[in-house]
Amino acid sequence: MANSIASPKSHKIQHGSQILLRILAIATTLSAACIMITNKQVTVVYGIQVDARYTYSPAFKFFAFANIVAFALSVLSLIAVLFMGRKAVHSAHYFGLFLHDLIITVLLMGGLGAALGISYVGKYGNSRTGWMPICNHFGKFCNRGVVSSVLGFMGFFVYLFLTIISANQSRQIPA
Repeated sequence: MANSIASPKSHKIQHGSQILLRILAIATTLSAACIMITNKQVTVVYGIQVDARYTYSPAFKFFAFANIVAFALSVLSLIAVLFMGRKAVHSAHYFGLFLHDLIITVLLMGGLGAALGISYVGKYGNSRTGWMPICNHFGKFCNRGVVSSVLGFMGFFVYLFLTIISANQSRQIPA
């Protein structure tokens, strides 16, 4: 197996991309969580005042909390990456970062899957089970859910790229 060492220039580029992507992950996951947590709407449906909140759905709660966890761990991983960039770090240390990024990627994917499944039912209903669509009555609630989901997808893709980068860095064998 051939040895591969990152040149100082490529190390700076990888380190800079790690920092930039982690800052972007912090922004997207925090924004997705805040929008979902503050998502509520009160409306009158068939003469009855009804409210919609993210807390009424375990899937939306899971999505919000997955993004909160991703945000908090993104801050910690940013600090770790900043320390790792100050000196030459053995590539084996990047394996822990790879595992972190992989776990957060999977967590965000699970949160998105849960939220999108419930969102689909909210938008289109399910005639076989008698579930009616609610987005025609709760437009603001559904639109904010879409914005939160888009930000969640952005966070997911950022972490997917981070996983690829950290996997690449962890496999580099020093001379």
